[in-house]
Amino acid sequence: MTKITAAITAVGKYVPEYILTNKELEGYVETNDEWITTRTGIKERRILKGEGLGTSYMAIKAAEELLQKSNCNPAEIDLVIVATATPDLPVASTAAYVATEIGAINAFGYDLQAACSSFLYGMSTAASYIESGRYKKVLLIGADKMSSIIDYTDRATCIIFGDGAGAVLFEPNNDGLGLQDEYLRSDGIGRDFLRIEAGGSIMPTTKETVEANKHFVYQEGKTVFKYAVSNMADVAEKMLTRNNLTEPDIQWLVAHQANKRIIEATAKRVGVSSDKVMMNIQKYGNTTSATLPLLLADYENELKKGDNLIFAAFGGGFTWGAAYLKWAYNS
Repeated sequence: MTKITAAITAVGKYVPEYILTNKELEGYVETNDEWITTRTGIKERRILKGEGLGTSYMAIKAAEELLQKSNCNPAEIDLVIVATATPDLPVASTAAYVATEIGAINAFGYDLQAACSSFLYGMSTAASYIESGRYKKVLLIGADKMSSIIDYTDRATCIIFGDGAGAVLFEPNNDGLGLQDEYLRSDGIGRDFLRIEAGGSIMPTTKETVEANKHFVYQEGKTVFKYAVSNMADVAEKMLTRNNLTEPDIQWLVAHQANKRIIEATAKRVGVSSDKVMMNIQKYGNTTSATLPLLLADYENELKKGDNLIFAAFGGGFTWGAAYLKWAYNS
């Protein structure tokens, strides 16, 4: 019996129209374009403007583009997973709302939260559903409205993050294409260095927590950078050695867009040349759960059936991991 693998068969994306440039940030905090570009590789990021617009708005837009491009009937989708650190509401599932809004009337949906590793973890989850034979179409969306949890007077975070969404459709494949291997890790020590202090069960929202700005992202940059560089590189290298892959075998490195220096360090560790490294951090900044699918959408026309892709991500918690996927179609 032929083994069922889970392949990505379509992609879609959405980024807001408003562009927040490095120049504009100079009016918010003590910084400049050269300082930001040198340290992060970011030139601009997209920000979702408009009252009442949240993560679901971008997720729906990305899903709708995917459905339009692939001619997929939303009623045939079995499951919608929204990977996000910024759900619309604390309790109600963003994915359930997205599924309803796009016409996925026969799907169930739920959110998955692993900070910047959310989409990578979601790939593992979506693939497992497909490989089980229980479901045929799983829509995985990575979306975050990071501007909703960023303090624009904090130079450590406001220069880094942006808003956006990307979507992929997983379907069964009998030709050996799709997800081949994964290695996912976590370490609870990370919540001391990258977190939102208030708003959860430990420190519920009060007038005092709001006034003290405890509902914004806090990041201890140097520590997070150190962990991200070593761990992303470690797991990416593990994907190659575990699958007997060498540099010529790899067509693309799909790395979480947190910092250009982290991406370059990961590429150097696995011996991948710069022309094989997907990069769009200069346009979008760190969109958290959306970085990996946005890369796939931006590079879709350059991807060829059978291409070997190595994914790597690192996020708060800490969470991190890598995956090896064979691309399943020509655009």
